[in-house]
Amino acid sequence: MRTTTLGTGGPAVGVVGLGCMGMSHAYDPATRDDDASVAVIRQALDLGVTLIDTADVYGPFVNEELVGRALADGHRDRAVLATKVGLQTPETGLGASSAGLLRNGRPEHVRAAIDASLRRLGTDRVDLYQLHRVDPEVPIEETWGALAEAVTAGKALRIGLSEVGVEEIRRAQAVHPVASVQSELSLWTRDALAEVLPYCESEGIAFLPFSPLGRGFLAGRFASAADLPADDWRATLPRFQAEALAANQAIVDTVRTVADRHDATPAQVALAWVLAQGRYVVPIPGTKTPKYLTDNAGAAALTLTTSDLADLNALPSPTGDRY
Repeated sequence: MRTTTLGTGGPAVGVVGLGCMGMSHAYDPATRDDDASVAVIRQALDLGVTLIDTADVYGPFVNEELVGRALADGHRDRAVLATKVGLQTPETGLGASSAGLLRNGRPEHVRAAIDASLRRLGTDRVDLYQLHRVDPEVPIEETWGALAEAVTAGKALRIGLSEVGVEEIRRAQAVHPVASVQSELSLWTRDALAEVLPYCESEGIAFLPFSPLGRGFLAGRFASAADLPADDWRATLPRFQAEALAANQAIVDTVRTVADRHDATPAQVALAWVLAQGRYVVPIPGTKTPKYLTDNAGAAALTLTTSDLADLNALPSPTGDRY
């Protein structure tokens, strides 16, 4: 796989990464299979998919344990390992409520959380430690300062932000360099293109799009609500309600048309569009299936034409809110 760097001066990574959340959290819980997921993570490394992304809240905790297991036995140094702090379930901590989770950016929490994450991951350092969400009750400078302490201590090599605006990035930069920003970006979620991604490009900050396949919708997997697995979190989201799914099929139809021009898959086209948005853009599609992993990795070899990009850029905004 071709590579880029994790921003200016960052380590080399494959241009497509792997988000591990769905292996043990939120998506299709009935098919959770830790042994299979360990194999997928190791397969990813073999394919050059080296940015492996997790978080302490996924599970909670069990996703980090899973990733740690996958990177044991000599695989740790093959990966650029990223995890996150700052979101908690109601059962594991207090903070400001956000979409069913709690935000906790208190410095003492960050200091304790990095040590706990390292234990679960079975490593002495992470390559990227990210603030999952900014806590409105704690000045970002205080939270970011605690993450910077992890760098000074050698527990994290770089630190990043998630779901922030330009002003928050600037405030963090005044304390310590920002290596990356992780936010949703796909053909049906383009908010970051207005300000955040251009700012990251200008500053040499890596941009890590999560849900670059529209939570599987852009890959053509869900034509109706009945296609969603039982107890899947996506069934609660506005864009996965019956009316919105029907209205948004036109988006998938265009993606499929472009895919047919290249003998590619819709997922590869959706990812190739994301990759075309910037030099340091590294999408992290999630999967626990070897076939889909190979499919996603293949997007790195797909170059969209000017005509393709024009067709995709002309797509309308989707029906339904993200959350």
